[in-house]
Amino acid sequence: MAGHLHPSCKIGPSILCSDLSCLAEECQRLMDSGADYLHLDVMDGHFVPNLTFGHPIVKCLRPKLPNVYFDMHMMVEGPEKWVEHMADAGANQYTFHIEACGDVPRLCRKIQESGMRVGVALKPGTPVETILPYSDLIDVALIMTVEPGFGGQRFMEDMMSKVQLLRTTFPHMDIEVDGGVGPATIDMCAEAGANMIVSGTAITGATDPAQVISHLRNSVENAIQKSQLER
Repeated sequence: MAGHLHPSCKIGPSILCSDLSCLAEECQRLMDSGADYLHLDVMDGHFVPNLTFGHPIVKCLRPKLPNVYFDMHMMVEGPEKWVEHMADAGANQYTFHIEACGDVPRLCRKIQESGMRVGVALKPGTPVETILPYSDLIDVALIMTVEPGFGGQRFMEDMMSKVQLLRTTFPHMDIEVDGGVGPATIDMCAEAGANMIVSGTAITGATDPAQVISHLRNSVENAIQKSQLER
């Protein structure tokens, strides 16, 4: 049935902007507000200038949030080094940066064999064409809509052409956007064809996170419906 061609809408708050001193409670609050998954930014101080957290945090969160989908955004050099650690810690999706990887097919296979979904991320300066040869190996393409490594940056509207190209070429692929995404920019992402929406401060800093999540979801679901009608 045509209705099932387009992957479904999923909203994943980025937990980096939440109160890290009570992370499990914050994560639970986001899930209770209607989130579909959680986006966890792993930064190593090398690939990006910032430093965040690694697999020990995931391992501690997993028993407290047994059924939550953890999407690990690995902003690290040598992403192959952490696959087993993250799988053991209970991660569900391992999204590495193509710019940091020498042998993409090998890393994709390693992630799949460890039982996680494969995500490939692109920095704003990286042409979308770099991931086209690997489309059959990846589950999720993450288009960065800001330069990775710093929060609170302006959304880059010109990244939407990457999303559009991927959506046109791979109608079934999960396409994720991350960086400056919130109520003001969601329509652009939705219309371009993104279905996995990462949003940081727009959700975690809101007085009513549930309302923001629902706003983001409505925008994406309307765009999906519209694109199906046009087919």
